[in-house]
Amino acid sequence: MGLRISVSPVQTAFYIILVMLGIIGNATVVGVIGKSVIMDRVGGRNSDIIIINMALSNLLVSVMRNTLLIISDVGLELYSSKEWCQFLMGVWVWLRSVNVWSTLFLSAFHLQTLRRVAPAIGNLHAPRVLPKTLMFILGLIWCLNFIYSIPAHIYSTSGDVNSTETLMLVSSTTRPLLGCVWNFPSSNSGLAYATTSMVIHETIPIILMAFTNLGSLYTLYTHSRMRSSVPDAPVIKRVPAERRAAKVILALIMLFIASWGTSIISVNYFNYNRGSSAEFLLVIARFANIIFIAMSPAVLAVGHRRLRSFVKSMLSK
Repeated sequence: MGLRISVSPVQTAFYIILVMLGIIGNATVVGVIGKSVIMDRVGGRNSDIIIINMALSNLLVSVMRNTLLIISDVGLELYSSKEWCQFLMGVWVWLRSVNVWSTLFLSAFHLQTLRRVAPAIGNLHAPRVLPKTLMFILGLIWCLNFIYSIPAHIYSTSGDVNSTETLMLVSSTTRPLLGCVWNFPSSNSGLAYATTSMVIHETIPIILMAFTNLGSLYTLYTHSRMRSSVPDAPVIKRVPAERRAAKVILALIMLFIASWGTSIISVNYFNYNRGSSAEFLLVIARFANIIFIAMSPAVLAVGHRRLRSFVKSMLSK
């Protein structure tokens, strides 16, 4: 049994607005912060590079997948060949996977920053170079998730106008797109891959995000208590700024957990239950998948100094 989701005009209009917000917002984040990373010689580059990586993954998901969903929603029935479906399914899973781990890395990096005893000491006016360890970790995120996406390339194929989806992963689309569907050798192997994906790739990152954010809040709390006893410590002087950064990152992670968690519950209800609420929950999952991509640039604009200045300058024109 499969399921084809009917999309109302109101849902389509709302989805188009969210996709456009995601494209414009994340492109702005990449452009503004990317320019500061290239032009600035000092300050905050590691966290900015991680934010750029996260926004870039958001942007690519919007362009490579969500815009195609809009084309499907407006009534253009396009169908790909088997080779194109294998390529596209692999890319969709790859980009969504990178999106998850890039967000987790931002949270973990901020926790590590808060736990430093003091900021790095050096010549502040010396030319800055890209940190090798950071770039290696980001490259590893992209490479490992590319490996994870290989089954999506192998076990997918092209359907037709009557094709319906019988298995869904949070990382991929919630309905046949361009006629592309999963094609596992058996239902058991498909469910095995979906279960492995849910545990290792989808559930564990959310749990780790929750722990890293709780760790960041606890670290800030302990730093605040030390301010009266050691007022001149370098790490203590940074507490107000780090608290502001922690609030922004906490808001991002909470938004991600709400969005991603809703998708996990809804999609796996379809995979394992398929009761009367399956179609409704898949509609919810569809919008949950785009909420974080669309709204994360707005959260960043509130807390990031350069983004906030750019938005104010655009609004004042």
